[in-house]
Amino acid sequence: MIRIGIDVGGTGIQTGVVNEQGAILAEESIVTRIVLPFSEQIRLMTESVRHVIASAGFTEDQILSVGVGVPGIASKETGEIIKCPNMGWNHVPFREEWIRLLNKPLFIDNDANVAALAESVSGVSAGTSSSVFITIGTGIGSGIILNGKIWSGAHGIGAELGHTIMKLGGVPCTCGNHGCLERYCSATALIRMACEKAGSLSADSALLRAVNGDLSAMNARIVIDLARNGDPVASAVFNEWTDNVSQAIANVVNFLDPEVIVIGGGVSRAGAFLLDAINEKYPQYVVFRDQPIPEVRLAVLGPKAGIIGAAMLS
Repeated sequence: MIRIGIDVGGTGIQTGVVNEQGAILAEESIVTRIVLPFSEQIRLMTESVRHVIASAGFTEDQILSVGVGVPGIASKETGEIIKCPNMGWNHVPFREEWIRLLNKPLFIDNDANVAALAESVSGVSAGTSSSVFITIGTGIGSGIILNGKIWSGAHGIGAELGHTIMKLGGVPCTCGNHGCLERYCSATALIRMACEKAGSLSADSALLRAVNGDLSAMNARIVIDLARNGDPVASAVFNEWTDNVSQAIANVVNFLDPEVIVIGGGVSRAGAFLLDAINEKYPQYVVFRDQPIPEVRLAVLGPKAGIIGAAMLS
């Protein structure tokens, strides 16, 4: 028997055939078409499933279950997607429509939750019973694994670390609040901090030269690479930003005390340079510093985590 994992994103939808060991046997990607009606979007997704299982040499009868990770809020009980802005979905009967088109058991959850599950099953936190996955990219996503299972709160909207308040009355957030953690710890925050610093620099500074004087071309990789190479301005920005990230991680540790903290997302590609900075800094913000504290590790499954974790939802 096989499981199907589907990772729904704002630009692409990844579908994979996954075996009982969590290995992807076949996969394909289709372009997300948010302009289409929901019914047409889901029809294209079921077509993708049929195509990928055929390419792997399986039949529909061999599908044990289908799991879907979405960048939004979904009801695991009813299969309704409550809110998914990237797809233009609000209160859509996903499971009901899916089963009408492909009659297989369907499970659904938030994309950060399924990535957390994937890392705990076959990734860097495998073998632990508790872990917190934090994805650092345009925003901050997070997923909590307790006793080997996803924990998302009483109403299915927990683990929103990115929208806890880090600075009262701080930088405006896309959610409508001010001072959210993701405004200080995301890749977007790192870019903003670098641009603010670069605005007062001379034209021959390394930061401005790296973007040919066009701050709109600034990205996290530029800042991190310059910091890695010892540029004093980029290093100062990176140092302040990793202080923010370390404080966020310490808050998670003080509250939950998981066995492992896993860092994923695009910024995790900074590798040991990022990891060493966090592991050096975050212990100073932990309340019981004389006790063993969780290790911070980098995610290893990368973009495959969405497919693997979704397939494991059943």
